[in-house]
Amino acid sequence: MAKKNQTLGEFIIENQAEFQYSSGELSRLINSIRLAAKVVNHEVNKAGLVDIIGAFGETNIQGEDQQKLDVYANEKFIQTLTNRNIVCGIASEENDDFIAINSLDEKNQNKYIVLIDPLDGSSNIDVNVSVGTIFSIYRRITPVGTPVTIDDFLQKGNEQVAAGYVVYGTSTMLVYSTGHGVNGFTLNPAIGTFYLSHPNMEFSETGNIYSINEGNYAHFPKGVKNYIKYCQQEEDDRPYTSRYIGSLVSDFHRNLIKGGIYIYPQTSKAPTGKLRLLYECNPMAYLAEQANGLASDGFQRIMDIKPTELHQRVPIFCGSRKMVEKAKEFMKNS
Repeated sequence: MAKKNQTLGEFIIENQAEFQYSSGELSRLINSIRLAAKVVNHEVNKAGLVDIIGAFGETNIQGEDQQKLDVYANEKFIQTLTNRNIVCGIASEENDDFIAINSLDEKNQNKYIVLIDPLDGSSNIDVNVSVGTIFSIYRRITPVGTPVTIDDFLQKGNEQVAAGYVVYGTSTMLVYSTGHGVNGFTLNPAIGTFYLSHPNMEFSETGNIYSINEGNYAHFPKGVKNYIKYCQQEEDDRPYTSRYIGSLVSDFHRNLIKGGIYIYPQTSKAPTGKLRLLYECNPMAYLAEQANGLASDGFQRIMDIKPTELHQRVPIFCGSRKMVEKAKEFMKNS
């Protein structure tokens, strides 16, 4: 039973029996993510004081300019997960390929892989707007004792065993699920400890916030344009409020607490969508469903999509159940 003011460490220990593979490895893995998040949080909070904001001068596999904190966060999460000898493989949005990790005895006994977006919304750092980290955890499907392969990473979202995010904002929160609901923990910076502050988080069945970059309106498919018009009509409980931060973690987090829908559709400029299936959409879809919400690409469940490549992009409609269902109606009928 989740109790407010319980520490994250206490919560993990108390609830690890719920996890079907209760060997303690997953608990150690979540603890490693907690540690790396605290280190990244420290750097994010002093970003305006040191030479760490701004572009790094290189681009990532997506063709996007890497911000300095992108690179720092990527290094810290990979370093922490590797040094703790818990995972057998890591894939990052910032890296071209996955990283195979041998256990200390080089027998490849570790069972988990992690996919991570180390710093989502990092372009917001320079203007002091919230950013975040997104992570997704799977059990490997290749035999234990052998090196991981690409097949271990190209699993459907419905095979996830845990997922979560960290939001670095006015306070720092770690929100995660291992398949038994969603819980949020807030960092007390004075002592460096995460405390359970938001137990059993759930989307309301419907909401009054829609989050989408309306600057791309001209490039949206007809179904999305019609749904936006629906949101803006003066009828029943509408018009809805438009709120868009430009950081998936921040927009999702607000909608989870207040009720709403987040949309990043396919466009004429990005016909397959913009967000990455493995690093962003699958973990957020897992959390949404654990929190009584829905996540779809407009036509099918996000977590039923079979990945074909590490950096695959898909559209996403995610949030309060009735709002996602209504958006899907508009997509289907357009």
